Amino acid sequence: MTDMLNKVTDAWTRAWGDGDTRAFEDLAAPEYRRHSKTGEEGIEEVTQQIRQSSAAFSEFTVEVVNAIEDDGVIAILWRSTGKHTGEFMGVPPTGRTVTVMGSSFIEHRDGKLIDESSVWDPRELLSSMRIWHLGDFLRQTT
Repeated sequence: MTDMLNKVTDAWTRAWGDGDTRAFEDLAAPEYRRHSKTGEEGIEEVTQQIRQSSAAFSEFTVEVVNAIEDDGVIAILWRSTGKHTGEFMGVPPTGRTVTVMGSSFIEHRDGKLIDESSVWDPRELLSSMRIWHLGDFLRQTT
């Protein structure tokens, strides 16, 4: 692994897995932007999401399943697991252990993170919580 790949995967895991937002903030450039299903966000919004995840899930772990770097872009395949003990996405605590996988693609320049695209499936999260999602409407009514 390259030095930057090590730094990014370490900071990313510490931020999302341990709630250590400083690890991630220290690597982010002032112009850092994250693109996801919720839109485009800066570092303040991302750190708020990290705090919300940490508050909503106890025994929370994040594992980097695989990570590669090519030409200034780092791709991370990750898995997160935690016990749903606090409200998350408007869902009250279920007490269930949930697992979600996703990918993040992070562009860096001069040792700083400048852009990230993140992809994960909220239906996987809701399924782990055993909560119906809109796609299951027919199963709910039969």
